[in-house]
Amino acid sequence: MSQSVPRSTNDDYTDKMATTRRTFLKELTGASLDNVGQYSIDISMLPGNIENFIGVAQVPLGVAGPLLVNGEHAKGEFYVPLATSEGTLVASYNRGMKMLHAAGGVKTTVGDDAMQRAPVFIFDDARDAREFGEWITANFDSIKEHAETSTRIGKLVNIEQYAASRFLFLRFNFTTGDAAGMNMVSKATKVASDWIRDNYPKVRHYYLESNFATDKKASQINLLHTRGKHVTAEATIPAALMQQMMRSNVHKFYRGRQIVNLASMLSGVNNNGAHSPNAITAMFIATGQDVANVVESSAAAVYAELMPDGDYYYSITIPSLIVATYGGGTGLTTQRECLELLGCYGTNKVMKFAEIVAATILCGEMSLSGAVASEEWVEAHDRFGRNRP
Repeated sequence: MSQSVPRSTNDDYTDKMATTRRTFLKELTGASLDNVGQYSIDISMLPGNIENFIGVAQVPLGVAGPLLVNGEHAKGEFYVPLATSEGTLVASYNRGMKMLHAAGGVKTTVGDDAMQRAPVFIFDDARDAREFGEWITANFDSIKEHAETSTRIGKLVNIEQYAASRFLFLRFNFTTGDAAGMNMVSKATKVASDWIRDNYPKVRHYYLESNFATDKKASQINLLHTRGKHVTAEATIPAALMQQMMRSNVHKFYRGRQIVNLASMLSGVNNNGAHSPNAITAMFIATGQDVANVVESSAAAVYAELMPDGDYYYSITIPSLIVATYGGGTGLTTQRECLELLGCYGTNKVMKFAEIVAATILCGEMSLSGAVASEEWVEAHDRFGRNRP
C-alpha cells in the first residue's frame, strides 16, 4: 500500500517535520539523507517557496571576476557567484572576464522589458473574433485600468492580437518592477479578462492561458519580441590582446564564428552562440531565480565582425532573460547573500542584475570560443573538469 508523505496541518515548516519526513523516506527507501538534512536555512521563511520540505540540495558555489561592466545600470567591477558542479566552468568565465577587462570591459544595454500572460477568447466565427479585436483596441484604457487594480507594481503596456479560426489570442505585456512577475501578471490578466467577458456579450468562453505566453518554452515570438528583459552585451577586443590571452588570431576566431552560424542554421537551434545557458543556470541557482526560466532565457543571437583596424567586435543579444531581484527565491538567505555580493538585492536593481548576467555570458562566449579556436578545449576539461578516473 502506498504511503503519503507526512504533513502537519498545524505547522508544516519546522525542523521536526523535516526530520519526520526524512525518517519516513529513510525507512521506506534506505537512503540516509544525512547531508540533505544539514542546512543553515531558516525554515520559517519557506512558505511560498517549497512544500514537503526535507532539507537542501547543496551545489558548489564559486566566484569569477572581476567582471568590468560599462552598463546603464551596472557600472564598475563585480565578482560573480556561479553555482555549478561542472569543472572548468568558473575557470572559463574567469578567463573571459580577465580578457574583456583588459579590453576595456563589457558594454551592456537593456532594450525592452515585458512579462506576458496570453488568454484566448472564443467566438461563434472568425468575423466575431475580428470585431472583438477592434473592440479591444478601442477599449485598451479601460482594460489597463482594471488589470492594474490587482497590483501595485505591474503596468499593462500593450496587448498584442493574433487571430486563428474563431479564436483571438491576446498577449498582455506588463512591466513587473524587480519581480519576475509571472504570478503578478496572471492575476492582473484574469481581472482584465473577467471584465472583458462581462462587457463583451459575444465572448463564448475564454482560457486564461493559451500557451502563447510560451511559459518555460523556447519560442520564435520571444526571439522577435521579449519575455523578461531584452539585453545586449558587446565588446571590441584588440587583435594583439586576443592573440596574447586566447592564443588564437582574430581571423581564426572569425572563421570559426562563420562556421558556427552555418551549423546553427542547419540544426535549427534557438541560439547561435556557444553556451550561454551555463552562465544563466549557474547564476540563477546562486541567486534564487526560477531555474526553469533558463529555457526562455537560453535564446540568443550572436554577431561578430572584423573591424577595419583588425580588432574583433563581438556581441550577444538575449531577448528573453527572465530575472528578479525581489520576491520568489531571491529572499532566501544564501541566495540573498549572492545578490548582495553583486549589489543587486531588493528594489530598483533588476536592470543592473540583467546587465551583469549578460556581461557574464559574453565573457563565457569569448572564453569557450577561444578554447575551441586554439584547440585547448579538451585539454582544459582534462585539467580542470575530471575528479575521477
